[in-house]
Amino acid sequence: MPTLDDLRLDLRLRAQHGLTWFFAQTGDPLSRIDHRPWRADPYPLFARMHAGPPVVRSRLGPLVAVGHAANRQVLRDRDCRVRAPGGPPPEEGLVDLSFLQRDPPDHTRLRALARPAFSPRRIEGYRAGIQKITDRLLDAAAARGGFDLMRDFAAPLPIAVISELLGIPEVDNERFLRYGNALGASLDGVRSARQYRELRRAAHEIDALFARLIEVRRADPGEDAVSALVTSLEEDRITAAELRTMARLLLIAGFETTVNLIGNGVAALLRHRGEWERLCADPGGLAPGAVEEVLRFDSPVQVTGRYPHRDIEVGGLAVPRGTPVILLLGAAGRDPEVFPEPDRFDITRANAAEHLAFSAGAHYCLGAPLARLEGEIALRALAERLPGLRAAAVPTRRRTTTIRGYSRFPVRV
Repeated sequence: MPTLDDLRLDLRLRAQHGLTWFFAQTGDPLSRIDHRPWRADPYPLFARMHAGPPVVRSRLGPLVAVGHAANRQVLRDRDCRVRAPGGPPPEEGLVDLSFLQRDPPDHTRLRALARPAFSPRRIEGYRAGIQKITDRLLDAAAARGGFDLMRDFAAPLPIAVISELLGIPEVDNERFLRYGNALGASLDGVRSARQYRELRRAAHEIDALFARLIEVRRADPGEDAVSALVTSLEEDRITAAELRTMARLLLIAGFETTVNLIGNGVAALLRHRGEWERLCADPGGLAPGAVEEVLRFDSPVQVTGRYPHRDIEVGGLAVPRGTPVILLLGAAGRDPEVFPEPDRFDITRANAAEHLAFSAGAHYCLGAPLARLEGEIALRALAERLPGLRAAAVPTRRRTTTIRGYSRFPVRV
């Protein structure tokens, strides 16, 4: 039964939601991407924004960067940080996501401890295992004739891979996907007391999972990333709380982007049948480029933000220190100044890899090489083994803004 505090929280959140809905009706771009119909397909809105200045001011207060150059400039500027000047520490927010929510020097120190798990040698060493998991999942899917792409393939593949990387002995796809959905939705902000409870429950369960795993690895270390972090803990290079939050980040970020890369990619390929047929004709040669074009065309991460810690100028607009800047990564991928005919899906596009789907600068996604490898193997295997793949129904979009993907995607072979 809802408590009085729950009711108060719901009232406050509904008032905030109502305000952004009102601003959306008046044309405010930042408000619109958070509401229907723009949230379901923000790209026509982005196209209209590209006809104007590269940076605009939202009625909600922040500046909004739509142009590719403006987004890249802010992401690469070391004085544009994830926390506001004098802002609260990450642990006082909704959920602490380790170095994703930290600035140097803590960001630099923590990221360096996680980096060895994603070295080129380690990534290449995962290839055979990813291929084996992919084949197993497609064997089961093909035998059924029809399956849900998200539930039966796009989600269990990266969940299995990141679980092996972290050394998690018991993998529960449904439970991990619930964790990802809860933390992914929280990036848009909490919308209800019920969502807040689900978020806290997911964070608590993840922490309990890793607390147990850390104790196991203390007694019996292995070659996994958690074992390496436990060694760092014993060498006083990381605290116990930092280890738990980093493990939480690596688990969720380790599959959330890739789940949606695969789902968004298959959706785009099946909608553009000619591109799917091109991929089926040369899966090994075209799969890497297809991954880059998917990331450009329909980025799994659409939005991020920064705070300048000094006065700067972006897109010809003066930005005072501390002004929040919202970066539309999805819009940057459709900038006609960089990508000719940006709304055309072309898996052989020469400069598709110039997208900003993995961010840029100091916060460039640490797991990008692993996500690319998983996406390449997944799309190549689907094209090789299931060339007759078709959508069996209209896929269901997740009702989130920052994370763009599908919750259901029925297909048939």
